[in-house]
Amino acid sequence: MANHLSFQEDGTFKILQFTDVHIGDGTDGAEQDRQSIVLMERLIEQEQPDLIVYTGDLCWSHGVDDPRKGLRLAISPAVRSGLPWAAVFGNHDAEGSVTREQLMDVMRESATCLAEPGPAELSGVGNYALPVHGSTGGKEAAMLYFLDSGGEAPEHIGGYEWIHSDQVEWYAQVSRETTKRSGAPLPSLAFFHIPLPEYDEVWRAGNISGNKFERVCAPKLNSGLFAKMVEMGDVMAAFVGHDHDNDYVGELHGISLCFGRTTGYNCYGRLQRGARVIELTEGKRDFRTWLRLDDGTVQS
Repeated sequence: MANHLSFQEDGTFKILQFTDVHIGDGTDGAEQDRQSIVLMERLIEQEQPDLIVYTGDLCWSHGVDDPRKGLRLAISPAVRSGLPWAAVFGNHDAEGSVTREQLMDVMRESATCLAEPGPAELSGVGNYALPVHGSTGGKEAAMLYFLDSGGEAPEHIGGYEWIHSDQVEWYAQVSRETTKRSGAPLPSLAFFHIPLPEYDEVWRAGNISGNKFERVCAPKLNSGLFAKMVEMGDVMAAFVGHDHDNDYVGELHGISLCFGRTTGYNCYGRLQRGARVIELTEGKRDFRTWLRLDDGTVQS
């Protein structure tokens, strides 16, 4: 499929964010996995998005004989829908007997997959950008950035990995090139799995809506991605997963920091399963977002 996303004729572009699906290998947790698949299929039907995005932890891999089987099941609702879809990896996708490169190969078996391995010299696998073109099919009207936030940090540091400085500079370079082509920073969104340290800061600042039922599991090191996004002036919002019991949205220095809603049943969490929906409007540096839940309710 050609990598060509466009705003609809009415000037909207809708993204459906699945996160932390955590599909197993079809044995333990098989019923929970079935619930997760049914939920994703229903949400796709209800929202009819222009793009489906998985923000990490699509499958379990630790102790699983064939994580690729779980990944194929996790992406199956998007594949069957025929809609364009993209993904970034989480910290659990490649813990076991599979690599990120192998999982990327599995995803790219789908003709509607827009995920890319990204530059081989960068940290991680799956650093790429997708332009959204105008409704008339012309110039780029928005940009979507996807970053691999890694897995576990080195033992002497502890906790979770961070988005590395080479990835931050790659984002900045793509942003500069896009701004030069467009004549101004394009309205942009960023997607990755592990929240930045600023997600804790925005909660403490109080300008938020939504739930926080667990600590923010951010890396111990701050590599400066948030500061770089502020400097570049294009990213309006970042969307992550990882923390199953957080779903809040808050604004810090002009950028909205947003958690998705955990989608998978085969993992911990007190929040009702669902997904976050994001809608862009062509020509506006603005977006709307809401949650669509398993019981059919919609939360702003």
